[in-house]
Amino acid sequence: MKFESLNALLLLKIEAIYDIESKIIDALPAMIKNATDKDLKAALDHHLEETKEQKGRLEEIFQILEVSPKKTKVEGIRGIITDAEWLMDQDMSSEAMDASIIGAARHVEYYEMAGYMTAIEWAELLGLEDVVDLLQSNLEEEQEAEEKLAEVAESSVNESVMKVA
Repeated sequence: MKFESLNALLLLKIEAIYDIESKIIDALPAMIKNATDKDLKAALDHHLEETKEQKGRLEEIFQILEVSPKKTKVEGIRGIITDAEWLMDQDMSSEAMDASIIGAARHVEYYEMAGYMTAIEWAELLGLEDVVDLLQSNLEEEQEAEEKLAEVAESSVNESVMKVA
């Protein structure tokens, strides 16, 4: 398919983000299972529930655009998740594992934020305010999730892994 309009590009971006959120819903339970820090587990668990809501908002966007929900396969998120899985398979102390999980999760958050920012910009240009509002809600949750991960890293996890050495 040849993409020539901003409408088509926006739809492609929404389909890609829908795939990304779906893959994250699949990947987060393993991160939660491997995390040992209680604040990290809580942050990841909370974000799993948010991610399910974000996927629901994307489905609302498909309704607004009058198209059926569809995923466009995104290799980038698969690579980031594969990297996180590889990290979790390494022989690490629990402190190092928690730090690695935070790093991997923050990588995911920044990847998602970039996609949402692009989609918001395009939806604004197209005058799709209902779409902008839903995308903005998702973006704000991604930003809050990244901030929470940074807070957990700075408040306990990074210090604890430094003490192990």
